Amino acid sequence: MRKTFDFTKMPVVDAVNEIIIYAAEKGASDIHFDPADEFLKVRIRVDGVLDTLTTIPNSVRQNIITRIKILAGMNITETRLPQDGAIKTILRGINLDMRVSALPTKRGEKIVIRIMDYSMSLKGIEYLYFSEVNYKKVLKMISAPNGIILVTGATGSGKSTTVYSFLQRLNVEGSNLVTVEDPVEMDIEGINQVQVNSEIGLDFATVLRSILRQDPNVIMIGEIRDSETARIAVRASITGHLVLSTIHTNNSLNTIERLLDMDVERYLLASALMGIISQTLARKLCDKCKHLRPTTQYEKNLFKLVLGREVNQIYEAGDCDECNNGYKGRVALHEVLLINQDIRDAISDGIRKDELRKLVYTKDVITMLQDGLYKVLAGFTTFEEVLRLVDLDESIDSDEIKANIANSLNNK
Repeated sequence: MRKTFDFTKMPVVDAVNEIIIYAAEKGASDIHFDPADEFLKVRIRVDGVLDTLTTIPNSVRQNIITRIKILAGMNITETRLPQDGAIKTILRGINLDMRVSALPTKRGEKIVIRIMDYSMSLKGIEYLYFSEVNYKKVLKMISAPNGIILVTGATGSGKSTTVYSFLQRLNVEGSNLVTVEDPVEMDIEGINQVQVNSEIGLDFATVLRSILRQDPNVIMIGEIRDSETARIAVRASITGHLVLSTIHTNNSLNTIERLLDMDVERYLLASALMGIISQTLARKLCDKCKHLRPTTQYEKNLFKLVLGREVNQIYEAGDCDECNNGYKGRVALHEVLLINQDIRDAISDGIRKDELRKLVYTKDVITMLQDGLYKVLAGFTTFEEVLRLVDLDESIDSDEIKANIANSLNNK
């Protein structure tokens, strides 16, 4: 993916523009400017993978960093403290919305530009790769008049895309939608969006208290980060509001435990929790060059143990001029839990984690591992991608199944 730029002959303005345009055209989510002793390394993240694009000589390094900071509205004289900024511009017909972060390191300032992509959110829930079963659960969740719906996953797992797609569906005439975000990532007409500012005391908890006096139907909280926000969000959801939010956990069970650790009262959580959508992003196979191959014995055993199916062929990555090593774009792997009365009673009664797990992971719940393997069968992604993203020990509760998988792996 390396590209050559003659930075000694190219004006700094053009050099920065060229890097941003190239990254945007490649579908990159982030651009990294990493300081080193001899140069400034430029890397771009495409489909979740960070690759080196080029290196910038030290002779123009500071000029490049200064240009980016000016575009982002940062203080160019401050190099000792972290800074955040934003860039909204149109370059060669490409409408760009970017978030910029500057971090002082031992070798100089590191700059990261995040390129915001709202295309999936704008398309709607139908394009988020939910399975038919999970799609019906999601529609049931967001049609509820009140309760709290949580989208969980690691940073960069597409949580905001999912939440914004829900807001698009709920943004109808006759509803009052209010969001509190840090930052406001996507401007949606018809929705009242509030940007928090902790420096003046305008934090999530403060804004939430005011929102409850604004007669909202739907409240979206950008992220539940602390106990106070969690408690207010849960209380808001049981007083006639539908609350959407995100939280950094891996699956449904961990989400329930995290909220309890945040001192949310059990009886309130049991009453308020409507559903949990856990997700991660896998690289999507290029439709042009993907091809079938026979499954290995290990793969056959895993499909049989997890899905109960005999699988003899699966798709693998090819290589063509339209993709990145056989992949193009990303596909979400989901675990969707629609809370039922048994789970509500269990949360309220404070039963042990192993007993709660049995209630959560019934035949009605498709785990992230199962969803990933189904998407392997459908040709969306590869077996290797699913195993890279999903922890087998966490996903498979049976010791017998774990032992069988381990034996298969040893005999592979």
